[in-house]
Amino acid sequence: MGNKPTINQSWDTILVSKTPLLNFPVREVWRYRDLLMMFVKRDVVTLYKQTILGPVWFFIQPILTTIVYIVIFGGIAGISTDGVPRVLFYSAGIVLWNYFSEVFSTTSRTFKESAGLFGKVYFPRIIVPVSKVLSGLLKFFVQMLFFLCVFFFFSFKDSTITPNSYIWLVPLLVLLMAGLSLALGIIFTSLTSKYRDLTFLIQFGVQLLMYATPVIYPMSAIPEKYRIYIELNPITPIVEAFRHAFLGTGEWSWIGLGYSLIVSLVLGFIGVVLFNRVERTFMDTV
Repeated sequence: MGNKPTINQSWDTILVSKTPLLNFPVREVWRYRDLLMMFVKRDVVTLYKQTILGPVWFFIQPILTTIVYIVIFGGIAGISTDGVPRVLFYSAGIVLWNYFSEVFSTTSRTFKESAGLFGKVYFPRIIVPVSKVLSGLLKFFVQMLFFLCVFFFFSFKDSTITPNSYIWLVPLLVLLMAGLSLALGIIFTSLTSKYRDLTFLIQFGVQLLMYATPVIYPMSAIPEKYRIYIELNPITPIVEAFRHAFLGTGEWSWIGLGYSLIVSLVLGFIGVVLFNRVERTFMDTV
């Protein structure tokens, strides 16, 4: 009998069982960019697909939230807004906070909600939380339009409200907020794949964190002995810098923003390690 012919085969993708824990597959994410964009489109379309008002809810949510804050915290509680009109002060905090809470909440459910998909086909798993960051940006831009409308209205009405040169650095603040929310999100989705109890704490924890962030109050309203605890929150310098850029109130602190960046990098490092570790065996636990 003759020897069987040898068939030379070359493969585009080779799947291996073990990958380094500290590995963020940037090249693979770029190769699967079409899939990434499909996930982004899915997140935006399916969210309001069966609603009557559709994307209009992007505007309604910050408007209703601002009204509630004006009535409760501004009217009833009488919390100071540093002389800034209440609707402008609250909307400035809401637009950033909504982006953080949206991305953090959705990315923290990555393994739980995508278990069926992950078990059927291969693609870089990190694409799913990254898609939440990008789809959240679309919602952020829409709500930013609401804030800008309020801002320009009061700018023409009140000459004391004028933006400063820091406004050109606002995209960096958004990028920093995206990185922080993504890092926290992938940490919690990795933990909740095994410890389901954390799922019930996330929503409550996000609401509690909001009160530890100067969204409904200025830093000047915090007593000096408690201010250090609010400043330890890495979201605080971002919100304060955003208000300072547009309204002139608050504080633009490079030290504070540097602290937020360091926290984001540390949490991102931890998140990537946990995510890659859980990814190996998550189908046995989810």
